[in-house]
Amino acid sequence: MASDEALKHTPLHALYLELGARMVPFAGYEMPVQYRLGVLKEHLHTRKAAGLFDVSHMGQIVVRAKSGDARDAAHALERLVPVDIAGLPPGSLRYAFFTNAHGGILDDLMVANRGDDLLIIVNAACKAADEEHLRAQIGKECEIERLDRALIALQGPRAESALAVLAPGCTKMRFMDVRTLTLMGAECTVMRSGYTREDGFEISTSAAMAREVAEELLANADVAPIGLGARDTLRLEAGLCLYGADIDENTTPVEADLSWAIQKVRRHGGAREGGFPGAEIILGQLEHGAPRRRIGLRPEGGAPVRAGAPLYAEMDANTPVGSVTSGGFGPSLDAPIAMGYLPAALAAPATGVFAELRGKRLPVAVTTLPFVAPKYKRG
Repeated sequence: MASDEALKHTPLHALYLELGARMVPFAGYEMPVQYRLGVLKEHLHTRKAAGLFDVSHMGQIVVRAKSGDARDAAHALERLVPVDIAGLPPGSLRYAFFTNAHGGILDDLMVANRGDDLLIIVNAACKAADEEHLRAQIGKECEIERLDRALIALQGPRAESALAVLAPGCTKMRFMDVRTLTLMGAECTVMRSGYTREDGFEISTSAAMAREVAEELLANADVAPIGLGARDTLRLEAGLCLYGADIDENTTPVEADLSWAIQKVRRHGGAREGGFPGAEIILGQLEHGAPRRRIGLRPEGGAPVRAGAPLYAEMDANTPVGSVTSGGFGPSLDAPIAMGYLPAALAAPATGVFAELRGKRLPVAVTTLPFVAPKYKRG
């Protein structure tokens, strides 16, 4: 990690400090890991009411067809992802991932069809590489524009009522919708999605307006500032992948249990079958299965099992068969939870394996994901 002097700041950095945040280095930025409430209470507040997260460190990239026809941008992007972008209607979002020639995941991302262009939200640690990848692969037919904007996430069952005070139009949105709404007199791109399995929104606003929008939302008694610590426990309970931990360039989407994100039109027999990096491997695994799978884990007892812990098929086995990739305590469940990878033969729910914790073998059971039920607004 770079020295503190070299760390970047988001437009909300000064506000963090005024709110009593404890700061840590993260993906090249100085970010709040927690506020005065602490991780546990921040987590539970988000599940009960609404939490405000600054995710401005993430990348926002616009892809626009030079031809002027938005369909050309969609077809170009499909050469890089195994996802149906051409069939994504204007005003809609879709989860996707860049893949490499070996079927591995270069980054996972969200794609928003804003009508005239595609807005792509990418991970902070990958955004420079992602922009370069886009320019190198589709830059001849598409304009690639990196946006210098803030991104604020509002998550929880009272997120809609809090945002509706500033933007009444948000109440008409459903899960995975994207709209241009006016907040505090400024046009913002608002997406109804998030990283918690709760209802919520992500708001792309100008850097100049970010603090004003955040402060107005925080003035609502239902909304509390939330740091990276609770963001991660919420994400783990949601069974969602963290790039660089649960997925990476050596993990295929099928191994990662992300097959649901690959639509039929891009699979064998589909109208736009393949045509993306690693298609032969990924499509083959979709038909015949992958050698390993990402799974949920419930450890026995109260001790959490952390990332990196090896997994064994038997208590006295010498060779691990898998490993934990994310793990900790699930505040909503009042119990330890984890995710990891196991051979396909051991990936069925209720299968018992053993995790090594401080030199001892702890029984853990394979379970389905997510650990908490989704509460998205679909109807």
